[in-house]
Amino acid sequence: MVEIEFQQKTKELIDSLKSICANYGLGNDGNEFKIITQIFLYKFLNDKFAFEAKKIDENIAKAESWEETLIQMSEDDLEMLQLQMGADTARLKPVHFISYLFSKQNEPDFAKLFDDTLMDIAISNNDVFAVKTDGGTKVVLFERISQYIADDSKRDAFCRAIINKLGKFSFERIFTQKFDFYATIFEYLIKDYNSNSGGKYAEYYTPHAVARIMAAILVPKDQQGVVQNVTCYDPSAGSGTLLMNVAHAIGESCCSIYTQDISQKSSNLLRLNLILNNLVHSIPNVIQGNTVLHPYHKEGTELKRFDYIVSNPPFKMDFSDFHKDLDSKENKERFFAGIPKIKPKATDKMEIYQLFLQHIIYSLKKHGKAAVVVPTGFITAQSGIDKKIRQKLVDKKMLAGVVSMPSNIFATTGTNVSILFIDDSNRGDVVLIDASNFGQKIKEGKNQKTVLTVEEEQCIIDVFNDKEEREDFSVAVSYEDIAEKNYSFSAGQYLDVKIEYVDITPREFSLKMKGFGERLDSLCSQSRKLEVEIKKQLAGMKCE
Repeated sequence: MVEIEFQQKTKELIDSLKSICANYGLGNDGNEFKIITQIFLYKFLNDKFAFEAKKIDENIAKAESWEETLIQMSEDDLEMLQLQMGADTARLKPVHFISYLFSKQNEPDFAKLFDDTLMDIAISNNDVFAVKTDGGTKVVLFERISQYIADDSKRDAFCRAIINKLGKFSFERIFTQKFDFYATIFEYLIKDYNSNSGGKYAEYYTPHAVARIMAAILVPKDQQGVVQNVTCYDPSAGSGTLLMNVAHAIGESCCSIYTQDISQKSSNLLRLNLILNNLVHSIPNVIQGNTVLHPYHKEGTELKRFDYIVSNPPFKMDFSDFHKDLDSKENKERFFAGIPKIKPKATDKMEIYQLFLQHIIYSLKKHGKAAVVVPTGFITAQSGIDKKIRQKLVDKKMLAGVVSMPSNIFATTGTNVSILFIDDSNRGDVVLIDASNFGQKIKEGKNQKTVLTVEEEQCIIDVFNDKEEREDFSVAVSYEDIAEKNYSFSAGQYLDVKIEYVDITPREFSLKMKGFGERLDSLCSQSRKLEVEIKKQLAGMKCE
């Protein structure tokens, strides 16, 4: 009951912040998401500090005003308190607290004070909370919020409206909640800002059903809580939906997250997601940059290899402007199957997913596992780069299986998708599943979307993990079987064709054949009559 109540209050806070933005002319503005996400994060970090302080110091917990108690502490005592806090708690000063800003809201230049506070928090916590670009530049936690209000005279009022909303309730009672709670909140927070509708490198939002299936197959229940000290990587991370699910299955304290994504917006959203999900220790591994052209994570001069890799890479886009740079000696091994050619009349349809997929295979540790969303056409292509990639996965015995998903599982694209599961330790059968008939069709805006039921999700997970064969649904095949089928990963090419046999007497057979003959004669007669009628009509038209 508490969870539902606080989930609703949190959503109300998000809605109220969006309402303030709308009232000051920033509704649906390109900068609205920066304001909403950063203010939400400021509130979250403020309340997390209070939560941790009360756990450590009984006097703070019992105080009528925890802020006043902290203000009265000496610098040494405050520093000692902060040292006892976990690394995932931002280091705040009393002048950073929401209550302090609230008390100063009627002073002149309040917007400047508000912005200066955010920037001071960002600088004080830069080592832990800053993400980096592939060039090494740090992207700090906060920006100056009031700068997005064009009218200088309205900036103080805008910041006052925000600070008055932040004191309405505290997040403190929800810090003991589990992953699913924060996943729901994060999705609600970014729902208007994380779509594939804008820009050359637009974010691809991965449905939770796909993320859950990938995580549950990569980390089956018998391995959850057992896997320790592993690395998880996504070279096209977006806002981190896939990684959060895998990290939760492994255990947030048992893994380190590594990411790269060309979108600055995605990197900022991912940072927020890591903070919400107790993965602050991985923020320094969040890189904003072009993975295909400039892969960042390395060990010495070699690319870093990872235990788990998940990805929903962009399928097609124009990378002709750096195509020549990819065709280099150092990339020969990484792009072992080749680099997609430039399409002169359709550069936006260049198959960039083929580069991401090859990069993922190259970046996998020995005995590592990966799950990648690919266009379903990849699993049956008869030649070219797709075929070469599939052949390597089979010949090197590093394929776990494929799940072909229903159409429109992504509401924003009509492309049919499959999930490719790679396992460098799999020496047994490969599982191929055709789940294309699963799901319920629903309308999402102007688009039609297919939604899997919980039972269907679990069916896919159980059948895959148990390598179970089910009629017209799944099959377990050997690497040799796949090689004989021209390396096809389509379940349909291996499923048995069922032919129904019925025993009948010679007389019954004769009567059936006679019936077929009579129906055929009848159809022929009707066809001749229709031909005659058409000729008559045509003749009449000529006479006229």
